Amino acid sequence: MKYQKLGNTDIEVSRISFGAWGIGGGNVWSDMSVDVRHVRDLLDHAYDLGINYIDTAPVYGVGTSEKILGEALKGCRDRFIVQTKCCLNWRNEGGEFEYVRDGYTVNKDHHASAIRKDVEDSLVRMSLDHIDVEVVHRMSSVVPVEETMSELNKLIEEGKIRAVIISNSEPQNYEEYAKYGVIAGVQEKFSLLSDDKRRYFDTLKKYGAVFQVYGSLDEGILAGPAILEKTFGADDIRSKSKWMKEPGRTALKKMYEMLAPLCEKYNCSYANLVQAWTLRQDPNINLLTGFRRFATMDDTCKVFDISLSDEDVQEISRIAEITKKG
Repeated sequence: MKYQKLGNTDIEVSRISFGAWGIGGGNVWSDMSVDVRHVRDLLDHAYDLGINYIDTAPVYGVGTSEKILGEALKGCRDRFIVQTKCCLNWRNEGGEFEYVRDGYTVNKDHHASAIRKDVEDSLVRMSLDHIDVEVVHRMSSVVPVEETMSELNKLIEEGKIRAVIISNSEPQNYEEYAKYGVIAGVQEKFSLLSDDKRRYFDTLKKYGAVFQVYGSLDEGILAGPAILEKTFGADDIRSKSKWMKEPGRTALKKMYEMLAPLCEKYNCSYANLVQAWTLRQDPNINLLTGFRRFATMDDTCKVFDISLSDEDVQEISRIAEITKKG
């Protein structure tokens, strides 16, 4: 395993991080449910592989992911850097409407009181005395950044959280947040087929911050051609992907045909090839990947065994551009 400092903090994290969204289950991840015993086994396996960075959020299964993770962490909390999020809640206490999921209305609220309640609720759900990294889950167009960061800084002073990153944002958001405190990094969707957030790289380099990638495999769409043989429920996130519908399916199938020789050349899975390409895009990337299966974790960690040539990095990018054009 390889490690990196989380921005300008003293927190050292594995370059592969454990995504716990799928642990929350519900209609979003409808093909597999997990229990505490299974998650504890996953955490043991992650530790053996050198993975020490775990990401979750209150809204992942409306509390389910945090609760299961908290139970699984008992007795091994000191092995991991725990990251969760704030500003999305289902308490019906105000805020901006965001979405309805699994029978709950989720609102976005960046007010100081809501941020504090989010953190305190997460601490209770996970039975923790502190959270290592708190992520501002989405950006607000209503609440001043100064108010949000002021409360997060107070929570740092109180020892309830150690560091802050922001998510689903733009470089100008980072610049604004950085006026009021240390922002260790950002968590953004970035993949072979959705790479527009590369415009963030220069800003983060300026601040020495980490770019934590989520969705590098597009919720499994880029894990390999086997996804094309599967069907998912209407509310499952994968069924909503344009690549699971025509003409996207045909374009995706052709993409896999073009990538096959490179997988053979590097003796790796399609997922590994895509993840290796992702890590080559910027030296400060942290690869957040959802883990519910041991095999997925094992395969992801093989990415460091792959050394793509510059020519093949460019070839993979070329194939992606062809795919996006349909």
